[in-house]
Amino acid sequence: MKALKNVRFTRKTAVLVIIVAAVLLAALVLLCSGGGGMETTEERTAYLASLGWEVDAASETGRDVVLPEELDGVLLQYNELQKQQGFDLEPWLGRECKSWSYTITNYPSGEQGVIAQIFVCGGEVIAGDIHSAKLGGFMHSLK
Repeated sequence: MKALKNVRFTRKTAVLVIIVAAVLLAALVLLCSGGGGMETTEERTAYLASLGWEVDAASETGRDVVLPEELDGVLLQYNELQKQQGFDLEPWLGRECKSWSYTITNYPSGEQGVIAQIFVCGGEVIAGDIHSAKLGGFMHSLK
């Protein structure tokens, strides 16, 4: 009778190990494939809308960006802005990501030409800002 109990425990353990391995494998596949979202214009504009920004989806521009291996100068200051809003570029250094920009249609001052920019890596927003590219423009956090 004792031998039979040991066999059941071993089978349960084996099944548990297989289930845990399958879950970890699925998570790894999603992580590597960028399955965290932000792949479509709709997902990105909805994210910005959740922060209160209305944007013109037709103004969308995207470009590939490789983050440097180290932060210095202006990028170090930019990362300080990111940290204030809960982001941090440091874990993403050296990686390729995508920069997405949109024209904001509801900037509080009514100013035209204000841009919302987000950086997406592995399907998640890793940084972003609101800025004006005009001479004497400005930059501030998304949030």
